[in-house]
Amino acid sequence: QVQLVESGGGLVQPGGSLRLSCAASGSIFSINVMGWYRQAPGKQRELVATHTSGGITNYADSVKGRFTISRDNAMNTVYLQMNSLKPEDTAVYYCNAFFKRSPLRVTEVYWGQGTQVTVSS
Repeated sequence: QVQLVESGGGLVQPGGSLRLSCAASGSIFSINVMGWYRQAPGKQRELVATHTSGGITNYADSVKGRFTISRDNAMNTVYLQMNSLKPEDTAVYYCNAFFKRSPLRVTEVYWGQGTQVTVSS
């Protein structure tokens, strides 16, 4: 059984900061990519940022310069530091992980349950 558990969401005023965490646990041999996505009401889920095991990061244009993704490979945990938050950042934030259960197994992808981020005054 593999689980991704997110934490750190909440209500914050515009211009404020939040830090999200996502810890993967269970039958995991290795994780290649971990990432953050978000889904606002009435909109499709969209990429926020990704982080490979080798340290390569990728960001959506809308968050570049404000959000930072980081990762602790030993702990199978990914973080998202969100600064200068805007009302349009309001969404449910989901993490995911592309992983293998063993060297010969195929790559699987799991998603967390989501954490709500609300930016409002």
